[in-house]
Amino acid sequence: MDQVNYRPMPLFPSEAKDSDTFIDLDKLWSAAMRRINVIVISVAVMVVLAGLYLVTAKPTFTAQTQILIDENLSRYAEDQPDAQSAQQVDNRMSSAVEILKSKALALSVVDKGKYDQVDALVDPPKGAADLVKGAISGLVSLLSPGSPPPTEAQVLAGRREKAGAILQQAITVERTGRSSVIALSVRAPTAQLAASITRTYANSYLTEQLNANFDATERASVWLQERLTDLNTRAQEASLAVEQYKRDNKLVSPRGELLSAQQLSDLNSQLIAAQADVATASARYNQYREIIDKGPEEAVKNAVVANRDTDNTVLQDLRKRYITVNDRQQGIVQQYGADHPQAVALDAEKKDLSQQILRELQQLTGSFSNELALAQTREKSLRENIDRVAGHNQEANVSMVKLQELQQKADALKTLYQSYLSRFEQASQLQSLPIAKARIISDAGLPTSPSSPRKTLTMALSVVLGLLIGGAIAALLEFRERFFRTGADVQEKLGMRFLGYLPKIGNAQAEDNPAGPNTPEAPVGTAVPEGDPISFRRKMRIAVEAPRSQFSETLRNAKLACDIVLQDRKCSVIGVVSCLPGEGKSMVAANLAGLISANGVRTLVIDADLRNPGLSKMLASEPEVGLIDVVLQKVPWTAAARVDRRSRLTILPMTTRSRQFAHTSELLASSGMSQFLESVKDSFDVIIVDLAPLIPVIDAKAFEPYVDGFVFVTEWGVTPVKAVQSVMQAEPQIAAKTVGVILNKTEMGDLRKYADPGAPERLRSSYSSYYKDTIPGTK
Repeated sequence: MDQVNYRPMPLFPSEAKDSDTFIDLDKLWSAAMRRINVIVISVAVMVVLAGLYLVTAKPTFTAQTQILIDENLSRYAEDQPDAQSAQQVDNRMSSAVEILKSKALALSVVDKGKYDQVDALVDPPKGAADLVKGAISGLVSLLSPGSPPPTEAQVLAGRREKAGAILQQAITVERTGRSSVIALSVRAPTAQLAASITRTYANSYLTEQLNANFDATERASVWLQERLTDLNTRAQEASLAVEQYKRDNKLVSPRGELLSAQQLSDLNSQLIAAQADVATASARYNQYREIIDKGPEEAVKNAVVANRDTDNTVLQDLRKRYITVNDRQQGIVQQYGADHPQAVALDAEKKDLSQQILRELQQLTGSFSNELALAQTREKSLRENIDRVAGHNQEANVSMVKLQELQQKADALKTLYQSYLSRFEQASQLQSLPIAKARIISDAGLPTSPSSPRKTLTMALSVVLGLLIGGAIAALLEFRERFFRTGADVQEKLGMRFLGYLPKIGNAQAEDNPAGPNTPEAPVGTAVPEGDPISFRRKMRIAVEAPRSQFSETLRNAKLACDIVLQDRKCSVIGVVSCLPGEGKSMVAANLAGLISANGVRTLVIDADLRNPGLSKMLASEPEVGLIDVVLQKVPWTAAARVDRRSRLTILPMTTRSRQFAHTSELLASSGMSQFLESVKDSFDVIIVDLAPLIPVIDAKAFEPYVDGFVFVTEWGVTPVKAVQSVMQAEPQIAAKTVGVILNKTEMGDLRKYADPGAPERLRSSYSSYYKDTIPGTK
């Protein structure tokens, strides 16, 4: 027979989406509406649970007070403290918070307010869970070895410890922002008890601060007193040791140092002065000696030096007379010449004056020589005295080292004693100051309403939690959605033509009719009570009995698609297949064949599902011969065929014997099958073949060469997409010949939930009036 090669559409078009697109809110809303039942149920369950909690929960009241922690409260009684860093302030506030949470303060509050005697706090009314827990504890105590009953003191101590533990759990201590204020909140079964415990807590904290300051200063005072006594004794002993050592070693120190050291220091100072005098006298003597050695002329020239060093009036007069005579001589020489008698007389007078100046300088030089000798003698004497005193001082220095050590020890003990004495005086003053570095700035008031449970908040949270849980479950269900729901799914995930939806029809009876196969049935158009099953035979005739239903309209679309694709065929062979059993392919094949035959087209429908011949069940009586007998050429096909009188549809059924036939695929691909099909093509215009499912068996693959086109049937919301994709990939010949896909057993009422906004499925209510016939059991 002629082979048909269709141009296959891409099986699995890319489903990749643009990662930069925004979230499709319409699809999210559609998904939420599909799972609205789950979300509503989750919200309802959470609201009910919240209501049960509010009914059974015990009310709790909360009172609050605020305490200011401030170091400046004692600024008038203490020295002004240094400015504290932010880290120090944080540490102080954290310490205050931990003190308020401490067990010691909780027990102090219990003792002060006698809360261990308040049954509402220590032994509140027990709930169901507490009663069960108590019963279990009692049972365990009965089974455990007996122990002596507790004494009354032990019972009271236990109640006290229990009350303290309850208070520790009932309080909330927090620092208010970055301030120095601490907010203290207490939860209690009654408003009065909450306010009372809060006030007691605040007062106990202030008292604890005062007691802590008093105890600290008292302990410090006692310890300082002991240290002062010890330091005083040790300081006195050290001072006595210094004086005793001085007497033993004959160390005199009127100014805090040895007498020999003072003498040595004075002699060194005098020696330095004497050395300076010797140097001065020697320099002056040598200078004058050089002047005298150069003669009278040099003496006249250096007479100024002598005038500067000494107050010699004779020398000054001689030098003035010499200058006057010299000036007169120069004037006469210039006027009369050097030979002039007056010039000669003046020259002789100059020489006489220079000799006198020289003799004066010689006398001064002699006196300077005496001064130099005297200075040298004094220097020598001082050196001898220093050597003598230094010899005695070296011996005293050895003893002075030990004396200095003793003196340092005595001074250190005296300084330490003074320091501790100041601290002792300060501690004694602080011990008498009843000032705490904290105060209450907001007293605890009486709560007007319970703080727990908060009804409005609880109900709101229950609704939110229900929405979150419902949304999570709905999202999980959506992520697990792996089925065909709309025609867009078929086109997008298979790349095939979508032929339409077949509504889901009520469950078929296991038998054709309980009264027997020959009992007449009610026509399809008659009323059937909602939820009643509809017989399998009636399902096979829906398209004939209800031609104006949506069911029939979908099959007309499938017929039209086959006519367009197979329009050049004299006799078209159409195979109806599915992936899995139970998807309704037999019903589709029978109704499609009936619809085509009712239009006057010669139609043959063949039940080729040899393993499970569902199409043959529509017959009123079980056939004696069928397709296997025709293919094996045991009987002619006309002897096995049945004809429906109303639709004039020819049916070639299967017999029950066919189920025992082992090699069904070989039979469908045999030459007998080919000869049979060739023999009937002249008698029919369309041949509809109901083939076995593709996944369990290979019968449809074996029959594929004889088929011109396939109509693929998939159950709505049941058949996995992956299964259909795998089959189409494994059977490219069948995929190439597939005319289109029909979604069978569609829940028409739920279909719009899965459609995108604006899709035809959303507009079903607008055109439902075109379908006049109603099929029982459809939605």
